[in-house]
Amino acid sequence: MWRSNYLIKYSKQVAHLIRNQVQPKPPSLLHFSIFHSQSPRFFSNDQNQILDVSNRERKGFNIEESVERDEQVVDEVERVLSVLQSSLDRPLVAILNKLGVTINEEFMVRVIETPLVPGDSLIRFYKWGLKKYKLKTSTRVVGSLVRAFRTCIRKKDVYALWDLVNEIGENDVGVLSTRILNEVMSLFWKLGQGEAALEVLNKFEDFICEPNVDSYYLTIEALCRRSIYDRALPFCERMLNARDLPDSKIGSTISSFCIGNKAKDAHLVYLMAKEKNKCPPQTVVNFLICSLCKEDDTVKLALELLNDFSGNVRKYAMKPFSCVIGGLCRIKDIEEAKKVLSKMIDEGPSPGSAVFNSIINGLLKAGDLDEAMGLLKVMESRGLRPNVSTYSVLMSDFVKGGQMGEARSFLSEAKKKHAKLCPVTFHILARGYCKLEEFDKAVELLIEMQDYGVYPNAEEYNKMIQSLCTPKGLDWRTADKLFENMEEKGLYLSAMNQHLIKTIKRWEEVRAKRKEMRRIKRWEKEQAKKIKMGRRGCA
Repeated sequence: MWRSNYLIKYSKQVAHLIRNQVQPKPPSLLHFSIFHSQSPRFFSNDQNQILDVSNRERKGFNIEESVERDEQVVDEVERVLSVLQSSLDRPLVAILNKLGVTINEEFMVRVIETPLVPGDSLIRFYKWGLKKYKLKTSTRVVGSLVRAFRTCIRKKDVYALWDLVNEIGENDVGVLSTRILNEVMSLFWKLGQGEAALEVLNKFEDFICEPNVDSYYLTIEALCRRSIYDRALPFCERMLNARDLPDSKIGSTISSFCIGNKAKDAHLVYLMAKEKNKCPPQTVVNFLICSLCKEDDTVKLALELLNDFSGNVRKYAMKPFSCVIGGLCRIKDIEEAKKVLSKMIDEGPSPGSAVFNSIINGLLKAGDLDEAMGLLKVMESRGLRPNVSTYSVLMSDFVKGGQMGEARSFLSEAKKKHAKLCPVTFHILARGYCKLEEFDKAVELLIEMQDYGVYPNAEEYNKMIQSLCTPKGLDWRTADKLFENMEEKGLYLSAMNQHLIKTIKRWEEVRAKRKEMRRIKRWEKEQAKKIKMGRRGCA
């Protein structure tokens, strides 16, 4: 209550000077503006409501009476707020009736603009004030009420607010404004209630309000937040036709469609904006191109957008160009990817390793080894190096042809240029050696992996053991050693492979026993034959 004490002290000084017929210096407007600006809890921010004591003196007002009235209003506001901010067992209306306060529009605005008041309490207070004191509904009070919900958003309270606003719009024509309805839509947008935001937009005409850019933008964003993209798309054209549309809102709308995997719709919004000479931010265009490249049927749309790049924008557009080339290689349109690469070399942006690797991998998968090797040389001449994946694809192509020497040379080259390789690189060679029945080299390669920071996983061990246990391999001893190595590393060998090792081991033991039995039988026959021959000689 220090402000009230200050007002009383100041008014007494002024009254004393008047009684002694001393002309006091008129109080500065700053004294009272400070009370308003520093007291949002009890005073309105409306500058037209600032007390001007000098004007009151000229009109014959008594300063002491004015201060007492202001102090009484502050006290009444305080009592109302204490009720609204507390949890009471009795009905709120019954408690407010017993306060004995006098409410007008200014009083209601002061209470509503006070922070940290629950939304449901504000709505009940508003209804009670209008009914008890027969106040007229005003745009100022309704606007303050709607804005009060910005800081404390609860779904139940926001829907109750919309019911109240809807009732006001039907009963008091002309009270609601576009700004008020946009505030309600903003609350539904924050809650992710797209259908409710659309309902508010459809009420504009009934409430004699005209939607603006913010109205359409909030509707689109709210619908996109609920993944209702089909219903959001028609409002994009209306938003683009509205006046004073900032580029940031266009960019946000395009991004929302891209995030929802609706890149085709986002591209349509981009084209509509382009027809209206609207230009979304470049970062949004880049995001749109990358999103279009995720689907096979929209890669060509992304390719068309690259024609809009020029100058410094094109110079730093590495990511969208890389995404387009990656998409073209994925849909096996290698010729178009090579054309884009050629333009990048001539006009920019300078292609990096990822671009070359994508095209080389595409050529190898298409079976064009010679052209892939030629592009590899171009890549190396520009100071770039193939990644591990490219080396793996190259090695795989040579392994398929049984050219293990060439594949091994690429492995050696990969070791020189990359400190760490991937398990797939070694596995390709290991499988090639197994096909050629060179199992010793395959096992050596499996052990060699660890020297280059690559540790074989359970799958690699399982595949190798399967190869060793095939009819061509039948090396259960090596397979058993690999199994022991797996146990030391805490890896799990599948039950099928464990059974396979035991089966091969048993089969070899049985085969060895049969072989030994056959050898013994042959020896016995030979001995029997010698004995028989000796007897004949004696005879």
